[in-house]
Amino acid sequence: MSEAVIGPSAAMLDAMVDLWRLRPPEPDNILKHAAFVRLREACRDGYSGAGKTGPAFALSTALRALGLPCHLQGAAAHLTLPVEEAAAGLDAAPRATQSTRVHLAPLDLADDLPPLAFGLAKVCRLTPHELRALVDEPRLKRLYPQYQFDADRFAQFHWLVVEETVAFQHGPEARAVPMFSIDFSQDLGRIEPHKGRFPGMFEEALFFLLLAPWESWSTMPEVDWRGFRVPWVHTVDNDLFARLSAPPSPATLSWQDHIYDDGYGGTYEEERPVELRLEDNAPTELTVWDQSRWAIVEQAKRSVLFETPIAHFVVRAFLAEGVDEFLAHITTIEAALGLRADYQKSFRIAPDRHKGMRATNRMRGRVAGLLGGRSHADQYEQLFDIRSAFLHGRAMTDISTQEQVMARSLARQVVEALILATRAGPVPSREDFLDGLLDAGARLI
Repeated sequence: MSEAVIGPSAAMLDAMVDLWRLRPPEPDNILKHAAFVRLREACRDGYSGAGKTGPAFALSTALRALGLPCHLQGAAAHLTLPVEEAAAGLDAAPRATQSTRVHLAPLDLADDLPPLAFGLAKVCRLTPHELRALVDEPRLKRLYPQYQFDADRFAQFHWLVVEETVAFQHGPEARAVPMFSIDFSQDLGRIEPHKGRFPGMFEEALFFLLLAPWESWSTMPEVDWRGFRVPWVHTVDNDLFARLSAPPSPATLSWQDHIYDDGYGGTYEEERPVELRLEDNAPTELTVWDQSRWAIVEQAKRSVLFETPIAHFVVRAFLAEGVDEFLAHITTIEAALGLRADYQKSFRIAPDRHKGMRATNRMRGRVAGLLGGRSHADQYEQLFDIRSAFLHGRAMTDISTQEQVMARSLARQVVEALILATRAGPVPSREDFLDGLLDAGARLI
């Protein structure tokens, strides 16, 4: 029994040959062109999930990504693919059941960092050639003939690169125009409480990096305790039907003028990335943020101790500015160590071993019990008082650099200690674990 032949049908190839004969300027409405209509019908008849009438916007997006000649004028004409190669690419797209998405983020302001690899992520410098490959520059130029990707400037930065595989939930048309997959009977203004600013897989990698003691390594905490900033994330989806966006400009990153003498009496000026200097030991210590540590953190996140949005607030604090950053760090501690029973007595497990203890003292006790000292409990109370003064409109002074860094450090130490606690053995109940911390901490405070 012969195997079914996989490849573009004669009808598809015939329609694409006619489309490839078209020369600039592009028809006013390519979707109405006779050859496009025939190609749409070939897709409708040849592939499941192509819809009753075949894809339209998805097909238009794919043709441009493959180099539809009438879309490419002048110097861009060479970007078009041979029609046979383009047809093979178009044939593979509706057969695919999943795509690969690569999330790229420049680490603005980063010092010289060691290369890291963990999970599906890596931190590294990228050569101009590697950057062009990751952003799929040929496809970008076919879609945006006037766009110039400045790989040489981008190559001066470190990058956080996260790759994920995504199974298709919708057909080609909804992948090209996501609005087509929206259920308009739903509450479109609803807030998804745990949705992040960036893609989920990327924020998981970012959370892992933020467990490093950047605030201890920083040599200029009054400027920024962070070792880097993430101004944006650019996602490249290899789904031919998904419209590829153009990356932001290198001008969105931080540069400074550098003037130097060439040794022959000449003076030159150039732009270089701004770097937040770290302590000399930082690169060596950072190397332990590797695959083995990633596995420990991922296992901890499956514990009941991480059933609250701890990671959410760690990332929110990093991405926030000013008082919002400060509040997010305090909320991280509350998410890690707080219980509903602290404020609602009806949820307390009998017998209540700390009856009459107010909620703030319960948190103080757990911080002391987890980190092993009253000084940490005192730090928490100091920070919580600042938080309360702000929320309740009491008179307050500026939040100092020391207090800002203290909030970050205490939140990170609490999260790190919870991760270590999950390694000590199974934790059957979050409530029992936190009550045990309070028992231990009550003796210290």
